[in-house]
Amino acid sequence: MANSMTGFGRYIRVDDDFRITVEIKSVNHRYLDLNIKLPRLLSFCEVDIRKLLSSRINRGKVDVFVTFERTGGDEDIIYHPGVAKKYYECLKDMQREFSLDGSINIGLLARMPDVFTEGDAVLDEDHIKENLLSATSEALDEFVKSRQDEGDRLVSDLLDKLDRMEQLVKKLKERSPLVIEEYKSRILEKTRELIEDQKLDESRVLGEVVIYADKICIDEEMVRLSSHLSECRATLTGSQDVGRKMDFLAQELNRESNTILSKSTNVEIADIGIELKTLIEKIREQIQNLE
Repeated sequence: MANSMTGFGRYIRVDDDFRITVEIKSVNHRYLDLNIKLPRLLSFCEVDIRKLLSSRINRGKVDVFVTFERTGGDEDIIYHPGVAKKYYECLKDMQREFSLDGSINIGLLARMPDVFTEGDAVLDEDHIKENLLSATSEALDEFVKSRQDEGDRLVSDLLDKLDRMEQLVKKLKERSPLVIEEYKSRILEKTRELIEDQKLDESRVLGEVVIYADKICIDEEMVRLSSHLSECRATLTGSQDVGRKMDFLAQELNRESNTILSKSTNVEIADIGIELKTLIEKIREQIQNLE
């Protein structure tokens, strides 16, 4: 089944020395856009996290938030003067550029990320990476499950809409031949009224009916609609590139419904065509969130 591009997952791993929290959330996007926010001291893990996420996510704007807290005993507090100096220089630049008032004091600088860290020098990077990737994998499991659940709900609703569209196509198939017969009856009756007692050349009238029938014939459009609807069903119950393929099929459905409307001279067929377009538009909105 198809997955939604909206999802959320969270996992907390507690070790004797630290606590790691990983949150993953996403919204729809045309491609895969990974935005990973790590504490500076865990930046060496970013490449591995990116590989892990890319192996299980195909599309979506995905934000990953990782927090890291030391929990094991008393650790040294390390001051990073280079980081503090850079923050100070950037803040001074902002003051000059925007003509801002106010002072840059120690309280402000002390609150900046990574000015002070805990025990960086004694961190076991291999141990941290192992736990971080494990926590990310757990959060990813929950994230993928939430996408699957939302995808199931979307697919169920889309299949219902396809059912309704198939019923509308069935009505078109039933109604379309009657339009020709009704036109034939009207034109014969009108012609008889006009020529009154003169002999009616029905073959000539029938020729006009044939020309009219050819102009308004929607047989090909109905066949293509039925084919596209069957392909939509097969795609929604598949597992590869569902969103992209459904987007293409929705465009094809819309094209056929537009042609039917342009050919229609019958109110009932026009109403069916409008209802088809309304359903197609709803489908196009929903599939934007399919992976």
